[in-house]
Amino acid sequence: MSSLTSTTSNANASLSMDLRSLDSLRSSAAKGGKDTAGLKEAAKQLESLFMGELLKSMRATTMSTGMLDNQATEMGNNMLDTQLSGKMSGLPGGLGEMILKQLERQVGKVASDTKGANNTGLNLPSGRLGGLTGAIDTSGITAAGSGTSAIDDKKLTPAQRFVRDHAEAAEAAEKATGIPSEHILGQAALESGWGKKEPKMPDGSSSHNLFGIKAGANWTGKVAEVTTTEYIGGVARKVTAKFRAYDSDEEAFKDHAKLLSQSPRYSQTVAQADTAKGFAQGLQKAGYATDPAYADKLTKVINTTLRLQRSVT
Repeated sequence: MSSLTSTTSNANASLSMDLRSLDSLRSSAAKGGKDTAGLKEAAKQLESLFMGELLKSMRATTMSTGMLDNQATEMGNNMLDTQLSGKMSGLPGGLGEMILKQLERQVGKVASDTKGANNTGLNLPSGRLGGLTGAIDTSGITAAGSGTSAIDDKKLTPAQRFVRDHAEAAEAAEKATGIPSEHILGQAALESGWGKKEPKMPDGSSSHNLFGIKAGANWTGKVAEVTTTEYIGGVARKVTAKFRAYDSDEEAFKDHAKLLSQSPRYSQTVAQADTAKGFAQGLQKAGYATDPAYADKLTKVINTTLRLQRSVT
């Protein structure tokens, strides 16, 4: 069993203990009291588990380095993820404060319930992180009067910032194509390495090509010529290719939407884009990328993107 599995098991066991300890809050809530320290600790542990799962998902979408990967490097990565999830938890203005507010509201509801009837209990997951997003309602938590996330920008990870910054363009693309915004954002994230690896212009500036769209014979706009990896006969090779270049990221989203919605080549992709897997497999079948594992990678990144959307909106 890997160290991450052991750590997750220990965290889940600890969470279960904290959830059981919340039962004692019912009686104190009924008497008008609140165990503030207990609530804060439970919120912190729920946030830590959420961050751990997020890091695990992001790690799964990262391409391995190959021959140097082994059990030792995996253990090191797992230990690092555990440390990072701890450091990312309990920060001012973070998810933990949102969780705490809901716990306090739920305890308040318990107090009112116990005055007239049997207590129905706190609506929390029973140790499995998959139920966290349903139990903790973060919708509508925004900075007063600004319409932006209440979470401090400095506290966001690069991936969270990428999703937040491109949310509006992805939603516009969804309206134009019918493809869910998280699918579009996920493909942009995969193709550009969360905005860090888009093709560069000769002067080093960004081409804003977040989707890795090549510049074919019919392209009359700007071009970025770079070295990229292509799979030829299933073998990865370095080749020089020309990519489309735009004046902004928004232009890239619009051109991508136009490509998928107007090209007969991708008509089937759009038709089956109701699921992440269907969308990813449709793109691979249509030849969007030469990587034989493209569909699997894209499906994982889309699922990660969906979680990130929930954490920053």
